[in-house]
Amino acid sequence: MPFHYIIPLMDLLHETIEFWKDSAVKCFETAEILFKNKRYDACLFFCHLAVEKILKGLIVQKQKRAAPYIHDLVELAKLAAIHLSKEQKEHLIIMSTFNIAGRYDSAKLEFYKLCTHEYTKKYFSITAYLIIWLKRKYHRE
Repeated sequence: MPFHYIIPLMDLLHETIEFWKDSAVKCFETAEILFKNKRYDACLFFCHLAVEKILKGLIVQKQKRAAPYIHDLVELAKLAAIHLSKEQKEHLIIMSTFNIAGRYDSAKLEFYKLCTHEYTKKYFSITAYLIIWLKRKYHRE
């Protein structure tokens, strides 16, 4: 491959990684607004999206290719080569359900009942921790 093609590809890779990181932050900010407005089910859905997007940026960084079209947070962490503690893995398994429950009507009612202030506060805090922890996994440029 001629050298002049390498630079644009590197730029595109960097832009894609930044897109995922920025998008994750925006989703987390949206989750915070939803939490403050007591829209707990939607808050947890956006918490899932924030973690999903930060992981997808790490996948692009690690694999140098597009992130897959999957939503399973544990699988995304594996693809990003992120070592998870048992507790982190358990949190991601639970948080992966927020995607389905927040999106599909058949699961929304049960999910809505689960989304109390305390439950949502717990996973909102876990999401905040995970975002900070995962952002540290990015290469410093």
